Amino acid sequence: MVQALPTLLTFLPLLGVIALLLSERTNGTLHRRLGIGFTLPPLALAVWMFVKQVLANTSLTWTHAFDWFYIPLPQGSWTFQYMMQIDGLSLVFIMLTCLITTMATIASHSIHERTRAYYSLILLLQVGMLGVFSAFNLFLFFIFFEITLISMYFLIGIWGFLHKEKAANYFLLYNGLGSGFLLFAMIGLLMLAESLNYDDIANAITALVQQLELLPPEVGLMVWGVFGSLMIAFAIKLPIFPFHTWMLKVHVEAPTPIVMIHSGVLLKMGAYGMIRFGYGFFPTFMQEIAFTLAIVGVISILYGALLAIVESELKKVLAYSSISHMGIVLIGLGAINETGLKGAVFQSISHGLISALLFYLVGRLYQRTQTTQFNELGGLAKSMPVFSGILMVGVLALLGLPGTSGFISEFFAFLALFASKPIVAAIGTLGLIFAAFYALRIVLKVSFGPIADKHMHLSDLRFNESIPMLILVVVIIMIGISPAVLSYPIDSVLHTLITQIGGQ
Repeated sequence: MVQALPTLLTFLPLLGVIALLLSERTNGTLHRRLGIGFTLPPLALAVWMFVKQVLANTSLTWTHAFDWFYIPLPQGSWTFQYMMQIDGLSLVFIMLTCLITTMATIASHSIHERTRAYYSLILLLQVGMLGVFSAFNLFLFFIFFEITLISMYFLIGIWGFLHKEKAANYFLLYNGLGSGFLLFAMIGLLMLAESLNYDDIANAITALVQQLELLPPEVGLMVWGVFGSLMIAFAIKLPIFPFHTWMLKVHVEAPTPIVMIHSGVLLKMGAYGMIRFGYGFFPTFMQEIAFTLAIVGVISILYGALLAIVESELKKVLAYSSISHMGIVLIGLGAINETGLKGAVFQSISHGLISALLFYLVGRLYQRTQTTQFNELGGLAKSMPVFSGILMVGVLALLGLPGTSGFISEFFAFLALFASKPIVAAIGTLGLIFAAFYALRIVLKVSFGPIADKHMHLSDLRFNESIPMLILVVVIIMIGISPAVLSYPIDSVLHTLITQIGGQ
């Protein structure tokens, strides 16, 4: 049973899909209860594994593997293994996935049409996300990656806002392009390593790179082509400048709970892929492109922050801030040291929590005011003090206030970059100053100033609306006060990855 934990955790939400499909089509209350209820077992199992990992004296790994199928060749065959494995790095992203999926499902108050399909797709999406972080075979990873794409396409296109079809098509176009690059890389790795298991790929590519100068030029070109395809696929997913335009439309047009999942988890699949595949398969290549990663990261930080400062619509401000904060992930990766990798992981988890909180607040705000334009808001602290207080906490975490997860993640990333590329890091710190501008501007434009007459008697947050927000706030502060809770599970994995290139 313990051996099958990765599989059990990944596919538990499918039981909810089956229960929903067997339920009465018009019973929206039952659909909501089933949707929320079947996100809880994966969350409970993930919490148990996380606590067990933190309390253990050694790094724990759960593995489930067996021969799946094979493809006969003129000489021998390719055997494909079903291999699911959860280590410390996977586990923190799985915890993020389970927590935010549960919170987003609870936050789906305003979904009243086609509820059975809606909650079924959310649970299917959760299967895909958990599979991406649990798979230890690239073929399995690709299947789960595509499940997330298909589920998100329908969730955006059916339950989104006015231009939902256009946003869904942009999402499908850009992410489909990323999937194409990922498929090319998978085929190339299969030809080079004759296996799609992560460990087999890593060993085969390491051996190839060590003798690359002795091999025909076509082999070197192919290895670099595979590496480049992986980086482009995950750069689109992250996304970073200039692959970011699709994300803006999704954040504006998708329903609030889906934006919570998208900004909180799906974008982080790009960071996870760069760490797991970039550092795991091509450590020396990552070292060679480190300066480029750092430069692109700084560009993303400044570009996103500057546009967030001048933007007048709240959803777009948060979307541009996401681009800026994903740039911090890149500078952590570009530092090529263990602290930088830790900063990249911390930033991924931290931003996932903070963005989910803020987008949920925006959704509750839009439901009451029917606007997210700054010039139509203001003074809401008078009529919605609880909302304004939680908004203040989320915004302070976004700008990196000490005592929140936002501070410790940015601290690790910039500390690491200063150690290896101080000039680039110094330029990047301008983004932190800009972040203070756009973050505080959110509070000033929404909570303070004169209040419109029509907003004088708005209802404040209800108890059931506050629960997901308060849980996210507690986790954000807990990581900020005690970063070791997040650090311990990932330390051994990151140490192994960085020692492959002699980093410290």
